[in-house]
Amino acid sequence: MSTLWRRIATEDAGEDYARAYAERFRRLAARGVDVHGEAALVAQLLPPPARVLDGGCGTGRIAVRLAELGYEVVGSDVDASMVAVARDDAPHLEWHVADLAAPEPVTEPVDLVLLAGNVLPLVDRGDLPAVGRHLVRQLAPGGRVLAGFGLDADHLPGDCPVLDLGLVDTAFSEAGLVSTGRWSSWDRDAFTGEGYVVATWAAA
Repeated sequence: MSTLWRRIATEDAGEDYARAYAERFRRLAARGVDVHGEAALVAQLLPPPARVLDGGCGTGRIAVRLAELGYEVVGSDVDASMVAVARDDAPHLEWHVADLAAPEPVTEPVDLVLLAGNVLPLVDRGDLPAVGRHLVRQLAPGGRVLAGFGLDADHLPGDCPVLDLGLVDTAFSEAGLVSTGRWSSWDRDAFTGEGYVVATWAAA
């Protein structure tokens, strides 16, 4: 597991960080906060039924919502503690402990790969080309990648280093992915080039 991710995950929540992470979103939902913006955008871009890989799925919040909406969902995350919580909460779904920079354990192609929750900035920069290649191998013809992440320190957890969007575009382009859109939020607000980006790429 990335030492950067481990440090950021545990600095506020301690060793039970995975369960604390899941509980934080449950409390938000209980207060009436909409915590399903990512799944709502997936539904706008690719109505169900479709097959989705939730890469960097964490404790499964988005994958569970997508399954409720009628998608066939596979969740994967490099953090075994996060995946354990997801399995406990939704044992009927398919979960894997896997690194985005290594071949995913998904046997059937997917129509969309979702990378939400600042997954990409937590990838070692040298691994971005491998991530791009492995994402392409997961996609069915015409499949897409949808990712959202912060572009500055205010939109990233802990001391996570800022990821240049250009590095992602270059790595994904070399892997055979074409940029097809970007916004500044999961609500598809116009992209300003600052703060936060939600972007899509399609298999060439």
